[in-house]
Formats: sequence, C-alpha cells, structure tokens
Amino acid sequence: MSEIRDPESESRQALADTARALESLGSPVRLEIYRLLVKTGPKGLAVGEIQHQLEIAGSTLSHHISHLVQNHLVHQIREGRVLRCHANYQRMNQLIRFLSEECCSG
Repeated sequence: MSEIRDPESESRQALADTARALESLGSPVRLEIYRLLVKTGPKGLAVGEIQHQLEIAGSTLSHHISHLVQNHLVHQIREGRVLRCHANYQRMNQLIRFLSEECCSG
C-alpha cells in the first residue's frame, strides 16, 4: 500500500526542520564549532581537538555538539576511543538552498 503525500504538510515539516537547524546555529558557541568543522573539511576533527582549538570545557562542548547532531548539522564517527565530528555538508547545502530558492521571485 502506497502512502499518500501531503505537499503542504511536507512543506511545513521542511520549514520546521530548517528553523530548528538555524536555531542551532544561532548560538555563538555552536556556530563557532560548526564553522571550525566546515573549515576542517571532510576529515573532521576529534572532539578533543575541537575542545583544544576552541578552549571549551568538555561538558559544554558535549552539550553543543549534541545539539548540532540532533539537528543533522554534524555527524560523529567513533574511531576506537576517539569520537570524530564531521560537518554534514549535504545538510548545509540544503539549508542554503532553502534560504535562496525563491530569491528575487516575488
């Protein structure tokens, strides 16, 4: 049985998801973390390296990274004892597209 798509509902959901992602980036600390990960590129950074570079307490960093992961802006990969964070470039590009797709159309 196929599911019936509701474009209006999907549009509202996309708007809500985008708002949550942008809200995540509205925190100066989370924005700084995210920009560092974007700057680093696809290899990502270990949590300890992020902590060292940004001089953020471990518990504070963990809280902010968790928020970014929840909103699909960052993903993490465990490499033995190291937790490596990567910017989610696909999500970043979705946000940029969402914000600019109707540019100058009105």
